[in-house]
Amino acid sequence: MAKKSSSGGGAPNQRQLRLGELIRRRLSELLQRGEIHDPDLMRMMITVGEVRCSPDLSVATAFVLPLGGDKKDEALLALRKSRHEIRREVAKVLNIKFAPEIRFEIDDTFDRMDATRALFEREDVKADLEALDEVPEVDSTEQDKDDDA
Repeated sequence: MAKKSSSGGGAPNQRQLRLGELIRRRLSELLQRGEIHDPDLMRMMITVGEVRCSPDLSVATAFVLPLGGDKKDEALLALRKSRHEIRREVAKVLNIKFAPEIRFEIDDTFDRMDATRALFEREDVKADLEALDEVPEVDSTEQDKDDDA
């Protein structure tokens, strides 16, 4: 029987999650302590929100955001410029044969949360939600009786 391919975009496995969390913690430590020798990074406070690993663990994408959300492009450029040093420092604490390539992207989680909050504040959406609240719930025992009939 053939093994199922995990490249179908499914949920990450336990190894991906564990490695992503280890990388996230180490990246946070490096950036917080100023262990990366880049003057641009030393001046910035950068939050590492999440790290996602590819199924083969060869690539790790770190989702980062500068504190306050300002100077996103500068932070991304500085991180990408120092990616080799960052990879080397992260690899020192990982107990795996090959250290993954680390890529950096801007974390847009907070922007999506704001957009969702704004959506729920719209009057037409509020009206739809109120209409849903007014729909009476069907008791499961009554529904079973109707199904038997």
